[in-house]
Amino acid sequence: MSFETSVFINCPFDDEYLPLLRPILFCVVDLGLVPRIALESLDSGEARIAKIVRLIRESRFGIHDLSRLKARRKGEFFRLNMPFELGLDVGSRLFGPPEFGVKRCLILEAERYRFQAAISDLSNSDIAVHRNEPELALTEVRNWLVGVAGLRQVPGPAALFGRFNEFMGDTYDRLRSRGYSDTNIEALPVPELMDCMRDWVTGNPRPH
Repeated sequence: MSFETSVFINCPFDDEYLPLLRPILFCVVDLGLVPRIALESLDSGEARIAKIVRLIRESRFGIHDLSRLKARRKGEFFRLNMPFELGLDVGSRLFGPPEFGVKRCLILEAERYRFQAAISDLSNSDIAVHRNEPELALTEVRNWLVGVAGLRQVPGPAALFGRFNEFMGDTYDRLRSRGYSDTNIEALPVPELMDCMRDWVTGNPRPH
């Protein structure tokens, strides 16, 4: 996979985040880029940290969602994987080989400024806020990628979100016809979901 078109996605993997993850993945695919995510392949023989480092090294772009950083109930621990992986990505750009100087990253949050209470070193950094809204998450990712990847002739956010909804409807019907239950579809593994996205985008090219 090309370093220039790969987008590392660092986010929570719980069911509650799926409504945001799906449009983010679709946006990346529909813009002609390649999402790279830890769930893209399952290999029990590869240590998780080794996989994350490999994905970061192979990706020019990184999307890091810190919206689950804060514990939400008594006795729950902070979610530190996301800021740790953000640090690895930033560090690879600052201390890595010269070719990593072109790496770029986007920080997503649910609320503006909230992350500063946990990671004050990020003060004055530009972040994008999605308010846990799927369409806004897609919009922020789309707008950032258009700028940093130099994309042209890209449909607006509303049009892309409309295509995402079409994809979801078409894929639901196709999977149901192939014997998938609603529960199967809701729990569709990420690699299979991304294959569905690539197939749909190939068969439904964006208008120019």
